[in-house]
Amino acid sequence: MAESLGFLLSDTARLLRRRFDERARSSGASVAQWRVLKTLHRHPGLNQGQLAEHLEVEPITACRMIDRLEESGLVERRRDPADRRAWRIHLTEKASPMLDDLQELAGVFMEETLQGLSPAAREQLTGALEAIRDNLNNLQEGNEAANG
Repeated sequence: MAESLGFLLSDTARLLRRRFDERARSSGASVAQWRVLKTLHRHPGLNQGQLAEHLEVEPITACRMIDRLEESGLVERRRDPADRRAWRIHLTEKASPMLDDLQELAGVFMEETLQGLSPAAREQLTGALEAIRDNLNNLQEGNEAANG
């Protein structure tokens, strides 16, 4: 069961990303760019290293993503008042309509994805996935503490 559940979760996540990316491209953004914009919306003013951690990518990858978004006028780098060597990343006003469009696109996409599941089944699925995520987070923290 564990192997098939792990494969099912991985395959589902891969397909979610792929299908959403196909739709997001029509709005001019990739899933990676959407993740950056969404992360900065939730956590404004992250520095490049913090953003890379949130996205689980290498700092150089985050830098390239920021560069592209900055060229598009969707983010801007501002000097960190506490550290002159560091830059804080902020959304621009131009990003707001794109975030709204992507949020609407995501809502329609999730509705299509969950088609055929009752509201109760959706709640149960969400609860089960949250429990699995919590278990994995606790397992990771426990292993890190043991190996610390």
